[in-house]
Amino acid sequence: QHRRRWSLRPGESLGPCLQHAAFGPFISMSSQAATLDATDPLAAYRDAFDLPPGLIYLDGNSLGALPKAARDAVSQTVEMEWGHDLIKSWNSHEWIKLPETVGEKIAPLLGAAAGQVICADSTSVNLFKLITAALQLRPGRNKIVSQVDNFPTDLYMAQGIVEWLGVDRAQLVTASADEMIDNIDGDTALVMLTHVNYRDGKVHDMTRITQAAHAQGALMLWDLSHSTGAMPLALDELGVDFAVGCGYKYLNGGPGAPAYVYVNRRLQDKVTQPLFGWMGHAEPFRFTSTYEPGEGVWRFVTGTPSVIAMQALSAALNVFSTIDLAQVRQKSETLTTWFIDCLADCPDLELISPIRPSERGSQVSFHHPQGYAIVQALAAAGVIGDYRDPGILRFGFSPLYTSYAEAERAARLLRDILNAQTYLEPVFQVRQTVT
Repeated sequence: QHRRRWSLRPGESLGPCLQHAAFGPFISMSSQAATLDATDPLAAYRDAFDLPPGLIYLDGNSLGALPKAARDAVSQTVEMEWGHDLIKSWNSHEWIKLPETVGEKIAPLLGAAAGQVICADSTSVNLFKLITAALQLRPGRNKIVSQVDNFPTDLYMAQGIVEWLGVDRAQLVTASADEMIDNIDGDTALVMLTHVNYRDGKVHDMTRITQAAHAQGALMLWDLSHSTGAMPLALDELGVDFAVGCGYKYLNGGPGAPAYVYVNRRLQDKVTQPLFGWMGHAEPFRFTSTYEPGEGVWRFVTGTPSVIAMQALSAALNVFSTIDLAQVRQKSETLTTWFIDCLADCPDLELISPIRPSERGSQVSFHHPQGYAIVQALAAAGVIGDYRDPGILRFGFSPLYTSYAEAERAARLLRDILNAQTYLEPVFQVRQTVT
């Protein structure tokens, strides 16, 4: 329902430093891109990443690029800590503390004080923990309210819980983004949403929806997988109850990087979760036969942490220690607006992301009936985006390593592919397993 034919009105300005419809031909836009890159306060951070020469990588909303520090950390962990120090490293290199150590590095990116974020398991597993915990905290209520096109794993977890507990104890109610608040009522235990929609990049009003949930006595769970590291967040300030997120998108922790859990401090002594793993025990190395939950958010740890993956994510997060997320967000808005402008009036493309920069995440999505083939043709030309059904081309912009010149060149190549209909070549029509 978000699709619309897109064009920019003469003189319309959507970004903080762009003059839309006034650039003229692409050669002029190349000059503008050089100016924007020369004045970019985040430009130096690109050197922190190992990017293939000549490749334009616009898929940071799916898998972040490799930080050089993460590569070095993995090498150190494998060769020295595991290879030389072996099992002693659980103490000598503090492997046992990694869930907490990494969680505390993520906390400032969420607007969370210490002691509320733990790094553990996957986003899906953490969703299961938090959904069931919310139902336990709201006895007599059975509704889980979400968006009909929320990220599938969020919905799948809720559907599995409904099937497991039965509809008397759990019921999933979904609605469009515009109608969702109307479905929150006195039977609602939990409102569960992804902050930035994975298809169109639309950003939910976190303040408004959290307040609406709390006004009905419901708890609020945000999936921040497409937000963390790309924009400032304020979970504590807004009184958010729970949050989850992955470590491999804008946090650049690597494929399958561990996820995290946020549990507001006011709930930590009241909440339980059903996955009683040994690492979540108050004293795991006592090896008692009865489970006793750990203190605070530590009880949301389940199994043994994946040390190599944790070390990669931990190192990747160090780059954020010197970064102002307000600058990251400003560049994200400007960069995505720039890309949209470079494709203004491009034939056959439908912009499905919000036109206002403040209403979209760090991605731009278009619709085209041949979306999958176009993404494959772009990859062959050296531009990596990705595809999602139905017919959606997604381009994720990481402000830490994406330049305005790259965005302009990617737009020019996309325009050329559309004009020449290169995507109709048989090689680009073959669907691969991962899109």
